[in-house]
Amino acid sequence: MTILQTIKERRSIHSFKKENVPPHILKEIFTYGTWAPTHYMKEPWNVIVYENEGKQRIIQATIDSYVRLGVLKKDGTEKARKTIHSIRQFLFDIPHHVLIYFPIEEDPVRYEEEYAAVCAFIQNVQLAAWEYGVGVLWTITPSMHEEGFAKDLGLSPQEVKIAAVLQMGYPEKVPVSKGRTNIEQKLQFCRTRE
Repeated sequence: MTILQTIKERRSIHSFKKENVPPHILKEIFTYGTWAPTHYMKEPWNVIVYENEGKQRIIQATIDSYVRLGVLKKDGTEKARKTIHSIRQFLFDIPHHVLIYFPIEEDPVRYEEEYAAVCAFIQNVQLAAWEYGVGVLWTITPSMHEEGFAKDLGLSPQEVKIAAVLQMGYPEKVPVSKGRTNIEQKLQFCRTRE
C-alpha cells in the first residue's frame, strides 16, 4: 500500500483476535512512530506495553479508577460483580494495552508542543500498525485524568501526563468506512491582505 492508501484505509478496531502480536513487530511499529515531528527533538513519548499476565495491572487500575470516578459500582451486589467481571474479561481478551505518556512541561506552550508531538507519534503508530495488519484503538478514557490511575501504574501524576491507552492486536473485524466530510466545507484560502 502507499502511504496515501494507508491513511485512507486505516480503521479504529474494536474487536481483536485473541493472538499476540510478536514483540519484534510491535518494536518495529513503535520505531516508525518515533519518526513523528517533535519540537527541539525532545521525543517526549514514553510507552509501556501491557500483555499476557501483565495486562492484569492496567485492567485492575482501570476498574479501580472507574469505581473511584463513579462510572462503576463496587457495592457487593450481584449486578456490580457481574459488570466488573464482564469488563475485566473484555479487557483481558484484548492482546495488548499500550500506555503512552510524556513528561509535564511547566510552560503551557511547551506542554502543547509536547502533547502535539505525542499525538503525531500515536498517529504514526496507527499507520505503521495498519501496514503490518495490526489494528489499533486510540482510547482517551476518564481514568487517564484521574490521579489514582497513574499512581496505580507507578507513575507520578505531578510529573507525567497520560496521553492515551492504545488497544492493539490483529483485527477480528474491520469496520466499513464512515467516510469524511468534504474538505471544501472546512477549507479556506486567504489570498488578499484583508
